[in-house]
Amino acid sequence: MSNAQDIPVWEKYTLTIEEASKYFRIGENKLRRLAEENKGAGWLIMNGNRIQIKRRQFEQVIDKLDAI
Repeated sequence: MSNAQDIPVWEKYTLTIEEASKYFRIGENKLRRLAEENKGAGWLIMNGNRIQIKRRQFEQVIDKLDAI
């Protein structure tokens, strides 16, 4: 039986703040602030009180930025 830890981060649909921080090389505090400032964003979902970042959608947002 496998668990979520067996799935490579680049294949996951959603990432925790901690996973996204490592994957995108953006600090956890900055990611939390971005999530707080963009509550209705298409790259963000809430799982209870836990923030989940939709990896592919957030990649598209980052692709359009020159600075974060």
